[in-house]
Amino acid sequence: MSWTRRFVLTLSAVLAALAATLLAAPGAQAHEERPVTFPDGSGSVPKLRTGEPDLLVCKTDRTDFTRRVSGFPTTLRTRNLALFERCVRDGYRHLQQAVDAVDRPGLTIAILPGLYEEEPSQPQPTGACATLEAPKSSLGYQILSYEQQLRCPHNQNLVAILGKKDLQIEGTGASRLDVVIDAKYRKLNALRADGTDGIYFRNFTAQRTTFNSLYVLAADGFVIDDVLTRWNDEYGFLTFASDHGLYKNCESYGNGDSGIYPGSASNINDGRGYDVPRYSIEITGCRSHHNMVGYSGTAGDSVWVHDNEFDNNMGGASMDSAFPGHPGLPQNHARFERNLIHDNNANYYPYVADGTCAKHPVDRGYEQGVVCPQISMPPGTGIITAGGNWNLYEDNWIYGHQRTAFFLNAVPAFIRGESAWAKQADTSHRNRYAGNRLGVDKAGVSRPNRTDVWWDGQGSGNCWQSDTGATTPGALPGCGARRGDVSGDTDRLVGEPVKLAQLLVCADYNVQARRLPAGCDWYGARGVQRVETQLALGSALVLALAGLAVWWRRLRGSRLAAVASLLGLAGLALDVAGSTLALTPTVVPALALLLTGAWWTLLGLALRPTRPVFAWTTVALGALTLLDAFDKAVLMVPGIPLSPAWLRLLLGVVWVLWAVVAAGGRSSAAPSPEPPSPTGPGGARPGEDTDAGAGAGAAGGAGGAAGSVGGAGAMGGSRSGPAPGGASASRHGSGLAAGSGTGSNLSPGSTSGPGSASPTGLRPGPPSGPAQARPGEEGTA
Repeated sequence: MSWTRRFVLTLSAVLAALAATLLAAPGAQAHEERPVTFPDGSGSVPKLRTGEPDLLVCKTDRTDFTRRVSGFPTTLRTRNLALFERCVRDGYRHLQQAVDAVDRPGLTIAILPGLYEEEPSQPQPTGACATLEAPKSSLGYQILSYEQQLRCPHNQNLVAILGKKDLQIEGTGASRLDVVIDAKYRKLNALRADGTDGIYFRNFTAQRTTFNSLYVLAADGFVIDDVLTRWNDEYGFLTFASDHGLYKNCESYGNGDSGIYPGSASNINDGRGYDVPRYSIEITGCRSHHNMVGYSGTAGDSVWVHDNEFDNNMGGASMDSAFPGHPGLPQNHARFERNLIHDNNANYYPYVADGTCAKHPVDRGYEQGVVCPQISMPPGTGIITAGGNWNLYEDNWIYGHQRTAFFLNAVPAFIRGESAWAKQADTSHRNRYAGNRLGVDKAGVSRPNRTDVWWDGQGSGNCWQSDTGATTPGALPGCGARRGDVSGDTDRLVGEPVKLAQLLVCADYNVQARRLPAGCDWYGARGVQRVETQLALGSALVLALAGLAVWWRRLRGSRLAAVASLLGLAGLALDVAGSTLALTPTVVPALALLLTGAWWTLLGLALRPTRPVFAWTTVALGALTLLDAFDKAVLMVPGIPLSPAWLRLLLGVVWVLWAVVAAGGRSSAAPSPEPPSPTGPGGARPGEDTDAGAGAGAAGGAGGAAGSVGGAGAMGGSRSGPAPGGASASRHGSGLAAGSGTGSNLSPGSTSGPGSASPTGLRPGPPSGPAQARPGEEGTA
């Protein structure tokens, strides 16, 4: 690895380390489970069995049952009445009883219409189950082993389905609302299917848990068909470390994390390109709404998500590599197509701020629309990809979002627990956004997003369709006709500095501690409350003061410097304005950089005669700023590991310090009361302001050049004359006796000639001819 790349990676790690301190709190709140590995992939997606059920579950209240089925179509009502008679005779009253009776693969359990609270499973554990030794999660629940789950199945689960194979559980009602399994906020999970290859769930509702309603873990083959989940602290549906899965025609709402969560889906396509032989999980025909986020998947690998609707959440869908303990990281190979993703503008953070989410779940009001967001999430966003690779987003309808349609940022590897240098920048690569309908609904009605793209700039191979609206950055790599074709590709190891600062601040969220970062607009910050605007305002003030100090002390007489300073002030003002939510996606930020770059460039040119090194540093800073404007608005510069913004930031810090020194140094025009002193090389006295004073010293030694002297005698005055090379120098007299000028008002007996004068007096030099100046006289050399 080259030293330059190692340096950039080191810088990335240092910056990301700051993120880690803030991400640690929300990261600990993610789904925590025992160590688990992926299935071997030898299974298959189970098929629906339509024959008569093997086991029946019902309640015995005939009047209530008759009322529930009275509105069913005739055929369905007749079938349910017949099943009820059979169930009363030899069925079960609780679903767990029927599950426990399953003694071989391939059985079907039918649940008749009714409310199932599973009363025998609800009490708190006693005896040995109350004293299990197991690590605790950050949320306080125990992370139990599979053996402990077998021993104490109801410590955490209302219904525990452990190790059963090819089991089908279905409701017999006319809709999924006719069979309701209700945990009443007394269990982590309403149904837990653990190690249950071939499980099939169909046609019922599960609700009201302190984690998730339906949990499928380590299954090779599952189907979730026409099931509703709602009102949970975390997830509606959670499938984890599973393969050959299918969600279809499902619905979820009222969840504090996501409605649908295929986390750590089997990582079967790792190392492949866009074309893959199959996907591990398919999700189709589902609707997820009024959650924190409709769909999410830490390590949601090889998931095919098509023909669904995600709406009225805080975010439509997200996938990430931000939380450790999930096999299959970094996330890769999700495919989203033909989904309807719209109006995800809900904001549930006020329920955290006002203390609603600190109450017991029973008292929070989930049934009335309260949602308690569990992690940081930018409201008003369509699809969020936080550290994903090889994802395809094609042919979706995405509209009506108050923030952005697509949100893409990288996540360094150490956040997921990997410290190898080569992996630190291994996310946010080759994500393709093409052929989507942005800002318009299916009927063709205009429903614009505030912006269509928000990207931190990190990664390689990412591309976007050419018809996007407002984006940040304004210039994006374009997708070609074929997958993998990218025009204007970049390969950057670190995101934009201001965007990184925003992510750092916004990540410091904790629902348990009721901590909502004050500087983040995700939680309501506006105007100068936003960290982006605070940074822009602070840097503008520092740069303006430094620049004006340089102009006032060094360049007041320069018309070029005056024009440059005006441009700089305008650019800095626009930079502050461009940091606001309304103007960020417009041309204002690029225009601000253009004016600021012109300021530094012209200021540097004005400084050249007196401070050449500082001048060229200023010109370089101006060039970097202009390059940054080009990079953001016209074309992202290829072939560089860092954005020009980073180079501009680093050089800008040096420039401010240098400007302060330059403005605070001794001016070359200041009078000197000291007597003549020996000069050093080049005619400058020790301790003199060399960068500005060297020109004056050279002018003072130009006695042999043509010039004019205005005599002031003992009253002092000014002397000027052309210096060698055409430069002019001036010195104001100090009221001393004749001879205190700058090599033109000469002492008696002294001779004039090249090199015969010091800035404050004269030193002997070789005779130059009869032309000499006497005290009080004007003379010409």
